[in-house]
Amino acid sequence: MTNNITEAKRYLANAKEILSEKAGKEDGFYKDRKYVKLAGHAAYSGVLVAIDGLLSVKKKGRKSVDWYQGELAKMDKKVLTYFNSAYDTLHLAMGYDGNKSAKVASAGLEDAETIINWVAQKMGEGE
Repeated sequence: MTNNITEAKRYLANAKEILSEKAGKEDGFYKDRKYVKLAGHAAYSGVLVAIDGLLSVKKKGRKSVDWYQGELAKMDKKVLTYFNSAYDTLHLAMGYDGNKSAKVASAGLEDAETIINWVAQKMGEGE
């Protein structure tokens, strides 16, 4: 497994761990917005790390979301849909707004996992 896929999965595992161990879930909602934000940022970072590996992005500053959307649109429209959903859910709703809904978090983490697995498959490392 390439370093990018390993690293992306590590980010995703960290996000899940933050939510399960620190965010305090009760009645379908997390109690601590701070940890929801941390988990959202971690999971979204994992998505970007995976995509960067696929696109051979050399680290010189972060690319814009528009750039990622354009690159993914050329490759796979379905994955672009997952990416847009992950951006909205993980980056905006969780990462910035701290949306405490466990359903929102679960959907975002599923999208991240789908994208990371797609990248792994594209790189010949499918699960």
